[in-house]
Amino acid sequence: MEAMYIKSNKNKQNELVNEGIPANVKLLVIDDEGNNLGQITRDEALAKAHAKELDLVVVSPDSKPMVAKFMDYSKFRYDQQRKLREIKKNQHIVQVKEIRLSPTIDKHDFDTKLKQTLKFLAKGDKVKISIRFFGRMITHSDVGRDVIERFIKEIGDRAIVEARPKMDGRSMIAVVAPNT
Repeated sequence: MEAMYIKSNKNKQNELVNEGIPANVKLLVIDDEGNNLGQITRDEALAKAHAKELDLVVVSPDSKPMVAKFMDYSKFRYDQQRKLREIKKNQHIVQVKEIRLSPTIDKHDFDTKLKQTLKFLAKGDKVKISIRFFGRMITHSDVGRDVIERFIKEIGDRAIVEARPKMDGRSMIAVVAPNT
């Protein structure tokens, strides 16, 4: 029960609109046309806003005195939500794809993995290049490092190396990102 009260109280503090603005506060008020009305009390500002059939919205709560503006709050919120939807729609989520190599990889397999990596990089995804060492292969980790270094060299300037090859348990891992 107490948690619900705190949560609802927190939402009211975030939205400093009309009666949600503290009572004994002087506000620097700007009307809907951008004119500065000076410092007036909350009640006076509310009366003027209601006379114009607009809402009183605090746009800068951290400044001294707080800055409030006359506006249609529901239209303002709708515009903000629409902008957020547009931003989300246009953003590209970068995924990390993994390519597994072997210390004993053959030329054709190497070229196939390279071609797949270049496709991932062209789409804008990061690529994690990994080699897993089995059994006694771990004693020859330098061979695996050479394979990864050769792989990165073949990619060339089409990618930026974010993480150089390093051991992580029984695996060696390197990360490359698209060069944009």
